[in-house]
Amino acid sequence: MATLVPSPSVTPTHADPARGPLVDTLPPEAFFLVSAAFHYLGPSFAVLLFAYVDVLGVAWLRIASAAVVFAIWRRPWRTVGRLDAAGRRDVVAWGVVLALMNCSFYLAIARLPLGTVAAIEFLPVIVLAAVGSRTGRNVAALGLAIVGVYLLTDVVLAGEPLGVALAFANATLFAAYIALGHRVAQRGAGAGIDSLGIAMLVAAVVVTPLAGTAALPALAQPLVLLAGVGVGVSSSVIPYVTDQLAMARIKRSTYALLVSLLPATATVVGLVVLGQVPTIVEVAGVGLVIVAVAVHRDAEAG
Repeated sequence: MATLVPSPSVTPTHADPARGPLVDTLPPEAFFLVSAAFHYLGPSFAVLLFAYVDVLGVAWLRIASAAVVFAIWRRPWRTVGRLDAAGRRDVVAWGVVLALMNCSFYLAIARLPLGTVAAIEFLPVIVLAAVGSRTGRNVAALGLAIVGVYLLTDVVLAGEPLGVALAFANATLFAAYIALGHRVAQRGAGAGIDSLGIAMLVAAVVVTPLAGTAALPALAQPLVLLAGVGVGVSSSVIPYVTDQLAMARIKRSTYALLVSLLPATATVVGLVVLGQVPTIVEVAGVGLVIVAVAVHRDAEAG
């Protein structure tokens, strides 16, 4: 793996606070697996909220609670002064993407099956992975991942047109999240997490006029608010932080391919937590995705 050089968008002034023996020892894929697990634990909390709060209200609770956690934990505004104009533009764009991505995701799954939304979400990510696939081995890995995800998600583009449009909007924004997140992560995991904190504050500002009023019923229900905090921590804090820890050490194309593990992770979580036994087709899909990730290699790795 080539040594990552900090981007000129930020001037490092101290050791990376996110680095340590544990972070350095664990492979970056381990952090991605943590992100993938919480990617599905978070929505399990959100399901409990749909009966009490509008879909956009849940999106607001998720973003706002995550922004508060980052503000208390990282005090990210201290990082702004270390960013140049390009760095600030990246962080602001990232925040806007986070706000719109979360809103479109919840609106899409309210209209279409989650499997369909997940399959559509993966399409632009395939493009990102393809950009870095310079060898026949990596092209083969990408093909295996596509087939595996198709088997897992049972893609059926049926449903109301608005739901499909929202799913494609979420997919495009998810690809933008990966591109911007990886760019920020190249400054170092610590700087990336601080920038993530700024982006989440920006996201809270952007999402409030869009969804703030929809969350008002939750303000009078302490348990609903607590569940909203759980959604924010499990859906936006833990997975996004571990994304930064992974992205700081792997290529964007490799990360994009690893995203194909998400449907496989969902199948495993469903089996262990919910007792949902996968079908033979789903097992085959999981196997293909795992093989694809094992076959793929960064160019630097040979």
